[in-house]
Amino acid sequence: MSARNYDVVVLGGGSGGLAAAFRAASYGAKVAMLEPAPLGGTCVNVGCVPKKAMWLAADLAERIGLARQMGFDVPAEPALSWSTLVERRQHYISNIHASYQQRLDETGVVRISSRGHLIDAHTVQSEDGTQFRAEHLVIATGAHPLKPELPGAELGGVSNDFFALQSRPERVALVGGGYIAVELSGVLRALGSEVALLVRGQRLLDHFDAELSDQLAENLRLQGVELHFGCKVEALRRQEGRISAQLHNGPEQALFDTVLFATGRGPNTRGLGLEQAGVKLGEKGQIEVDDYQNTSVPGIYAVGDVTGRVTLTPVAIAAARKLMDRVLGGRAEARLDYDNIPSVVFAHPPLGSVGLSEEEACKRFPSVSTYYSRFRPMLQALGQGEVRSLFKMVCAGEDEKVVGIHLLGEGADEILQGFAVAVKAGVTRRQLEETVAIHPTSAEEVVLMR
Repeated sequence: MSARNYDVVVLGGGSGGLAAAFRAASYGAKVAMLEPAPLGGTCVNVGCVPKKAMWLAADLAERIGLARQMGFDVPAEPALSWSTLVERRQHYISNIHASYQQRLDETGVVRISSRGHLIDAHTVQSEDGTQFRAEHLVIATGAHPLKPELPGAELGGVSNDFFALQSRPERVALVGGGYIAVELSGVLRALGSEVALLVRGQRLLDHFDAELSDQLAENLRLQGVELHFGCKVEALRRQEGRISAQLHNGPEQALFDTVLFATGRGPNTRGLGLEQAGVKLGEKGQIEVDDYQNTSVPGIYAVGDVTGRVTLTPVAIAAARKLMDRVLGGRAEARLDYDNIPSVVFAHPPLGSVGLSEEEACKRFPSVSTYYSRFRPMLQALGQGEVRSLFKMVCAGEDEKVVGIHLLGEGADEILQGFAVAVKAGVTRRQLEETVAIHPTSAEEVVLMR
């Protein structure tokens, strides 16, 4: 069978795949991209974009409550039209789809609405049998949410199912203690659901600084989320139209309208023909890559969640662009630096982090110092809210180089971006101290920590 020839073939039309395709096209490459689902992958369709839309609605709900305390004539329980919220959210996403398609058309990237699998190191075949041959193959097929293996697991949903909800569930169980469980529990509680967070471990967000995780847990409790640590879900079953959960060390009321598992994600590598092409996979099915996104097969690369390395949308985008800069742009040493990548958990309020936690820093450096600011933001104080902020800075060495900044509080998501640049540039505590604060803000606390 004759194959259609390209310079680059990309498998996957999510954030990483699109970034690779657009950057390759900017170098004049002839590019084909295979993607059967809506453009944008998890992030745009069932991830960060719709999540942020729901978070914004939840944030508004909380502010309406504070507004009432400050004297605004607001109903005690303002009604939310869930269907209107979903309609506005999906309209926003549709605009993103259209924008991506327009860019594909303008840059000449050929989109094939089909899954593809590898025939060999340079050939991909679509579902209708058409073959596409290229010197460079980029795999950016992302990941999918996992469910635990337990009786009745089919009765529970995953994060994708949250975005398919057509109305607000009255009582919800979120199973997990990672960022997805934390984010969805906060959104659902703020929008009026009763929420139980069932955490198998003894803390939230294992990969974040422990002190901020503890304050986050306290904030969630103040907001009315039930937290159950050391709780194991053993089975689910139907009971009078609802879901009954059999729990070890869980709440007495274990009857729910909706159960959502947030217990990890797995790479989308099945059915891609990777084994046939000789691409090496890791223990969890992820594609193993080196620091330059090379797989074990020359000419085949992988970026994003399918590699299991720092599964964040901006990371996939940055890695894909650097890859194409190296492969096509003549920048032989171009690669993504995976150190000091900032990230935010959209809790209420958000938790942002860049660099090392105190625990990580103590393992790496002989001398570590920490600085804090604990406070109640002005809006919370004026509105008689109880939620607290906790900012923490981790420094190392005699010059107290800042190796970690961790922010839990109002505006942390927006504040962190600028300070992430400073950490990346090697800022010291003294340099932050010498920076004049902007008052009154929460951000000023970063340069005033003691």
